[in-house]
Amino acid sequence: MSESVIADFLAKFNADVLNSADPVGGRVLLSEKRLVLAVNDADKLTIPLDSIFDVAVGQVPDELDGFFDSTVTVAFQRQERQHVATVEGDDEMISKFSTVLFKALVNGTDTTVKHPARLGGRVLDTPFRPAKLFLKPQAVQFRSSDEDVTITLAEVTEFSRSTRNVNGATRPVLEVRHMPQGEATLTMVATDSKRKMSLLGRYLRLEYSDLMAELKDISISKDEKEILVALYSGAGDEGLSLPQIVNKDPSNVTMMLNKLADDDLVVDTTDGTTLTPKGQVVVSKHLEDVNV
Repeated sequence: MSESVIADFLAKFNADVLNSADPVGGRVLLSEKRLVLAVNDADKLTIPLDSIFDVAVGQVPDELDGFFDSTVTVAFQRQERQHVATVEGDDEMISKFSTVLFKALVNGTDTTVKHPARLGGRVLDTPFRPAKLFLKPQAVQFRSSDEDVTITLAEVTEFSRSTRNVNGATRPVLEVRHMPQGEATLTMVATDSKRKMSLLGRYLRLEYSDLMAELKDISISKDEKEILVALYSGAGDEGLSLPQIVNKDPSNVTMMLNKLADDDLVVDTTDGTTLTPKGQVVVSKHLEDVNV
């Protein structure tokens, strides 16, 4: 390929448009314009990056289950038909490749960002501003002439899609809830490309799914959920202590806070005890279970 190569390694792969029906070994090359899976000079698949509309990491198509372990699967359009190709490698290789692939797919995308749209419980009238999207190590950055907005992926607690009026036009919007410095923040991102929006959402979903997987092994009592909700609601802002708000003995509250800290759900800061990203997710999932 004429353009510079940003990834080049040996791996096993499979695609429904290759000559072989079974996974084969070969060379994987990635540039800023295309992904090439090459068995040899006579048998290779070239996938233009602008034809890729989805990327799944760690998921294997049903027909390949049992062949592959750690994988990156790309879905792409070719001759008005949808196809998939799967690349297998060890965990480290697949992690690096998926990151580089996502960067090649979305870096430099024109977006319109409203940040912050909400801080805590306050809705702000911040305008939508043009910005370019870039993926950074464990973060997503939106660069504009006014400021750079960086969302650390480990701090993302929830994201969803909506449709909003953006500068006079109705556009799809990705709403990202995150916790920079422990403060609940909502950032809205719009782009004219539905494909790029879908890929960005997929990238964020990877980090979010890892966070949810970590939460599966954590057992939380109703009283502990009540404390988390109280912290989320700004416990202490009205001059009342946390034990007063939840109406529990201070020593019991301290014991529960220690357990929640051990589970990485709360953390002590200079401004007091606050929720971690994990704690924020727990609140969003269990808010309906607690009456405060």
